[in-house]
Amino acid sequence: MSLVELIGQADERGLAASGLACLDRCVPLLGGDDEVLRPLWAGLADEAGDAEWGERLEQVRGKLGGEFGAADGGDGERDAGGSGEDEAVLLARRMLAAAPVERSADGVRAWADLCSVAALRIHRLLDPLKDAGDSVDARREGRTEGMSPLVAAELRRQITVLELLAVHGPAGLRPALEVSTEGRRVLRAVVSRRSRRRG
Repeated sequence: MSLVELIGQADERGLAASGLACLDRCVPLLGGDDEVLRPLWAGLADEAGDAEWGERLEQVRGKLGGEFGAADGGDGERDAGGSGEDEAVLLARRMLAAAPVERSADGVRAWADLCSVAALRIHRLLDPLKDAGDSVDARREGRTEGMSPLVAAELRRQITVLELLAVHGPAGLRPALEVSTEGRRVLRAVVSRRSRRRG
């Protein structure tokens, strides 16, 4: 089943976990530590956590700071005047800015979809090897020929998180968090290598 199909079939908890996992993997771009999103993860595991989602989200935004502007609508291509990493940061901020204060099914579905696209674009921008595909949308629809390693790994993680929640419900949150943690470590290492090369 393609990523697009999995998002289309996911329930509210699975969608929220999918969006949160994408954001969690991209936290290194926002200067956040590994624990900054834990309160939101904890809220997903708690049936009463819906009511506290908005408050916890605002606390996370306060910790990460900065202006939450929208990134351009391009498909992972670098702006003429900026670097790929600059655009990746904008995309990560867009994910955080778009997170719904109320965890309604419609709200988290739109957010999960936005985060899926943004996270794949971020990995495409930061991958030292070129992704040979025409678009991120093609990858999400299941056309995976010529994927670069970083993009392929991110696509696999997104699919895995949705499958875990679909099969296991709330019990899938812990392994989903583990998948996300692995991806965050990978992206942090990529960002660190790029920083050393610039230095």
